[in-house]
Amino acid sequence: MLACGHEFDHDHAPQMPLDYVKYPYQAVYPGDNDVTADSIFSGITTFARLPWVQCLGKDKEEAFDVAFLGAPFDTGTSYRPGARFGPAGIRAGSRRLTLYGGYNVPLDVNPFLSGLKLVDCGDIPVTPYDNKYAIQQIENGHKELLHRQTFSPLGNDSVTGQPLVPMSKDGKHHPRIITLGGDHTIVLPLLRSIYSAYGEISVIHFDSHLDTWKPSVFGGAPSEQAAINHGTYFYWASQEGLIRNGSSIASIQSLFLRASFRAFSWSSLILHGAIRTTLSGPADYENDDASGFQRIEAREIDTIGTAGIIKKIRDTVGDRPVYLSIDIDSIDPAFAPATGTPETGGWSTRELRTILRGLDGLHIVSADLVEVAPAYDTNAELTTMAAADVLYEVLAVMAKTPLGKVEGSV
Repeated sequence: MLACGHEFDHDHAPQMPLDYVKYPYQAVYPGDNDVTADSIFSGITTFARLPWVQCLGKDKEEAFDVAFLGAPFDTGTSYRPGARFGPAGIRAGSRRLTLYGGYNVPLDVNPFLSGLKLVDCGDIPVTPYDNKYAIQQIENGHKELLHRQTFSPLGNDSVTGQPLVPMSKDGKHHPRIITLGGDHTIVLPLLRSIYSAYGEISVIHFDSHLDTWKPSVFGGAPSEQAAINHGTYFYWASQEGLIRNGSSIASIQSLFLRASFRAFSWSSLILHGAIRTTLSGPADYENDDASGFQRIEAREIDTIGTAGIIKKIRDTVGDRPVYLSIDIDSIDPAFAPATGTPETGGWSTRELRTILRGLDGLHIVSADLVEVAPAYDTNAELTTMAAADVLYEVLAVMAKTPLGKVEGSV
């Protein structure tokens, strides 16, 4: 009688699947005229089928250029919960991104074949029981990756041929992290992490809401921890000196426009885009002004179009390093219904993608996409697909513009 487990012992190596690769970062993406439309629905679900690297685990020494990182936190939300499942949902919505190869026609780049090492680092372990501790976990996880060595060097300037030097305050070349939220509270710990490398940073913020509300107004701040939530994180970021007051932009889709805003001076370096929220009153805008933000109302797209919005953004942030934060509710709920606080009257998916392509050439140091709550989506995965496509545009812009400058330049 044969001993159990030995009847199949042979001298040759065990069988491996076709196209098996030993190391996950050797995953192959179709190029020009290569085979496409392969079985993209197979395998574990990472963003755009990128290799999974346990960046916060056994692969702590792994170098990369751009990493996707989940932050499954939603206990700072004020209306619908469920964004803790956002990272998984966005990854599921991204499965078809490379169905035809990944080449971005408007931007003339295939970010997956740009020479950068792209990975999916999985999720930061986030507790659902203690907001203070969870926020610290998010900051620590992001910071650990941000200060990882990059896989690729900066290279030379495409115009002058001179070597590029880092744009960071600490003089180091940092990888870029694209964070999958999670509700918008996560941006406070992310900006704290970004500050450790870049100092105060310019911000482009796409959202239907201001998110600069005073804690005493938004929720009433019944406790120290309750004062930090997805409507107040930019208030705290401004108070802590994390953002460049006067250099950020937000697009506001509100129901009215104050006369004082019509005459607002575009000297800020931080900006909201797609804003359309109702307010407690004009004082909310005064507080937003004090936080340093300029605003682009969502309805401005009807008068100045996507080209005018792109121009306002570029005029605001210039050539400075910039952090990009995208709330999926900047898109109208007709196109992206699965979000924590939906607001009608927003931009279409096509309009937001057009505006993001218009950021080509900006030095985006890192980015996030938040407030995707898959439980409220349709069976067609409208919101998660839209979120994945938006991040595909962000990735393409990043792939085209290194985080470097010629030494001595501004």
